[in-house]
Amino acid sequence: MFKIHAILCPVDFSDASRKAVRYAQEFAGNMGASVYLLNVVEPRPMAVDISLNYVPLEDDLEKAAQEDLDLILQDFLKAGLRAQCGVEIGNPADVILEKIDTLNVNLVIMGSHGKKGLSRLIMGSVAETVVRKANCPVLIVKAEEKEFIGDE
Repeated sequence: MFKIHAILCPVDFSDASRKAVRYAQEFAGNMGASVYLLNVVEPRPMAVDISLNYVPLEDDLEKAAQEDLDLILQDFLKAGLRAQCGVEIGNPADVILEKIDTLNVNLVIMGSHGKKGLSRLIMGSVAETVVRKANCPVLIVKAEEKEFIGDE
Protein backbone atom coordinates (compact mmCIF):
# COMPACT_ATOMS: atom_id res chain seq x y z
CA MET A 1 0.00 0.00 0.00
CA PHE A 2 1.25 3.47 -0.88
CA LYS A 3 1.51 5.62 2.24
CA ILE A 4 1.78 9.37 1.84
CA HIS A 5 3.74 10.69 4.81
CA ALA A 6 5.14 14.01 3.56
CA ILE A 7 3.66 16.44 1.03
CA LEU A 8 5.50 19.35 -0.53
CA CYS A 9 3.25 22.17 -1.70
CA PRO A 10 5.05 24.96 -3.56
CA VAL A 11 3.12 28.24 -3.26
CA ASP A 12 3.52 31.28 -5.50
CA PHE A 13 0.24 32.84 -4.32
CA SER A 14 -1.42 32.46 -7.74
CA ASP A 15 -4.96 31.09 -8.05
CA ALA A 16 -3.56 27.74 -9.15
CA SER A 17 -1.24 27.45 -6.16
CA ARG A 18 -3.99 28.51 -3.74
CA LYS A 19 -6.11 25.71 -5.15
CA ALA A 20 -3.15 23.33 -4.73
CA VAL A 21 -2.99 24.36 -1.05
CA ARG A 22 -6.61 23.21 -0.65
CA TYR A 23 -5.71 19.86 -2.22
CA ALA A 24 -2.71 19.55 0.11
CA GLN A 25 -4.98 20.18 3.12
CA GLU A 26 -7.39 17.46 1.98
CA PHE A 27 -4.66 14.92 1.25
CA ALA A 28 -2.90 15.64 4.53
CA GLY A 29 -6.10 15.34 6.52
CA ASN A 30 -7.16 12.10 4.87
CA MET A 31 -3.72 10.48 4.83
CA GLY A 32 -2.30 11.76 8.12
CA ALA A 33 0.60 13.32 6.20
CA SER A 34 2.66 16.37 7.08
CA VAL A 35 2.83 19.31 4.66
CA TYR A 36 5.69 21.62 3.83
CA LEU A 37 4.58 24.87 2.18
CA LEU A 38 7.37 26.36 0.08
CA ASN A 39 7.75 29.69 -1.66
CA VAL A 40 10.74 30.33 -3.90
CA VAL A 41 11.89 33.89 -4.55
CA GLU A 42 13.75 34.17 -7.83
CA PRO A 43 16.90 36.28 -7.66
CA ARG A 44 16.85 39.49 -9.67
CA PRO A 45 18.82 39.58 -12.91
CA MET A 46 22.22 41.24 -12.62
CA ALA A 47 21.29 44.09 -14.99
CA VAL A 48 19.82 46.94 -12.96
CA ASP A 49 17.45 49.53 -14.38
CA ILE A 50 18.40 52.80 -12.67
CA SER A 51 15.19 54.50 -13.84
CA LEU A 52 13.23 52.69 -11.14
CA ASN A 53 13.03 54.50 -7.82
CA TYR A 54 12.83 51.32 -5.79
CA VAL A 55 13.14 47.69 -6.71
CA PRO A 56 12.48 45.32 -3.79
CA LEU A 57 15.50 43.25 -2.88
CA GLU A 58 15.25 39.50 -2.48
CA ASP A 59 15.29 39.99 1.30
CA ASP A 60 12.20 42.20 1.10
CA LEU A 61 10.42 39.70 -1.14
CA GLU A 62 11.47 36.84 1.12
CA LYS A 63 10.09 38.62 4.21
CA ALA A 64 6.77 39.42 2.51
CA ALA A 65 6.42 35.85 1.23
CA GLN A 66 7.16 34.45 4.70
CA GLU A 67 4.40 36.60 6.21
CA ASP A 68 1.91 35.42 3.56
CA LEU A 69 2.96 31.78 4.00
CA ASP A 70 2.56 32.07 7.77
CA LEU A 71 -1.10 32.98 7.24
CA ILE A 72 -1.64 29.86 5.12
CA LEU A 73 0.25 27.78 7.69
CA GLN A 74 -2.13 28.95 10.41
CA ASP A 75 -5.06 27.44 8.49
CA PHE A 76 -3.29 24.06 8.47
CA LEU A 77 -2.48 24.25 12.17
CA LYS A 78 -6.04 25.32 13.09
CA ALA A 79 -7.28 22.24 11.22
CA GLY A 80 -5.02 20.07 13.39
CA LEU A 81 -2.63 19.23 10.54
CA ARG A 82 1.12 18.86 10.83
CA ALA A 83 2.65 21.57 8.66
CA GLN A 84 5.66 23.82 8.27
CA CYS A 85 6.62 26.50 5.80
CA GLY A 86 9.70 28.14 4.39
CA VAL A 87 10.95 30.60 1.81
CA GLU A 88 14.05 29.99 -0.30
CA ILE A 89 15.87 32.13 -2.85
CA GLY A 90 16.80 30.46 -6.14
CA ASN A 91 15.51 28.87 -9.29
CA PRO A 92 12.02 27.55 -8.41
CA ALA A 93 12.31 24.16 -10.13
CA ASP A 94 15.78 23.51 -8.70
CA VAL A 95 14.74 24.47 -5.16
CA ILE A 96 11.58 22.35 -5.33
CA LEU A 97 13.53 19.31 -6.55
CA GLU A 98 16.13 19.81 -3.82
CA LYS A 99 13.40 20.04 -1.14
CA ILE A 100 11.83 16.80 -2.37
CA ASP A 101 15.07 15.04 -1.45
CA THR A 102 15.98 16.89 1.76
CA LEU A 103 12.47 16.59 3.22
CA ASN A 104 11.99 12.99 2.03
CA VAL A 105 8.74 14.00 0.33
CA ASN A 106 6.65 11.33 -1.34
CA LEU A 107 4.01 13.59 -2.97
CA VAL A 108 4.20 17.06 -4.50
CA ILE A 109 1.01 19.04 -5.00
CA MET A 110 1.54 22.19 -7.02
CA GLY A 111 -0.30 24.63 -9.22
CA SER A 112 0.36 25.24 -12.87
CA HIS A 113 -0.31 28.47 -14.72
CA GLY A 114 -0.86 26.68 -18.02
CA LYS A 115 1.29 29.06 -20.05
CA LYS A 116 1.43 28.29 -23.75
CA GLY A 117 3.33 29.38 -26.80
CA LEU A 118 6.04 32.01 -26.63
CA SER A 119 5.46 32.77 -22.94
CA ARG A 120 6.18 29.13 -22.06
CA LEU A 121 9.22 28.98 -24.32
CA ILE A 122 10.74 32.10 -22.80
CA MET A 123 9.89 31.46 -19.17
CA GLY A 124 9.83 27.67 -19.17
CA SER A 125 7.53 25.67 -16.98
CA VAL A 126 8.41 25.01 -13.37
CA ALA A 127 5.66 22.41 -13.10
CA GLU A 128 6.84 20.57 -16.21
CA THR A 129 10.43 20.47 -14.97
CA VAL A 130 9.33 19.15 -11.57
CA VAL A 131 7.12 16.48 -13.17
CA ARG A 132 9.97 15.31 -15.39
CA LYS A 133 12.68 15.25 -12.73
CA ALA A 134 10.94 14.49 -9.42
CA ASN A 135 11.53 11.11 -7.82
CA CYS A 136 7.98 11.02 -6.45
CA PRO A 137 4.44 11.54 -7.79
CA VAL A 138 3.45 15.12 -8.65
CA LEU A 139 -0.16 16.28 -8.67
CA ILE A 140 -0.62 19.34 -10.90
CA VAL A 141 -3.57 21.59 -10.08
CA LYS A 142 -4.76 24.15 -12.62
CA ALA A 143 -6.62 27.32 -11.70
CA GLU A 144 -9.31 26.66 -14.31
CA GLU A 145 -10.30 23.03 -13.87
CA LYS A 146 -13.14 21.02 -12.46
CA GLU A 147 -13.14 21.23 -8.70
CA PHE A 148 -12.89 17.84 -7.01
CA ILE A 149 -12.74 19.18 -3.50
CA GLY A 150 -16.03 20.53 -2.28
CA ASP A 151 -17.58 21.67 0.93
CA GLU A 152 -19.84 18.96 2.24
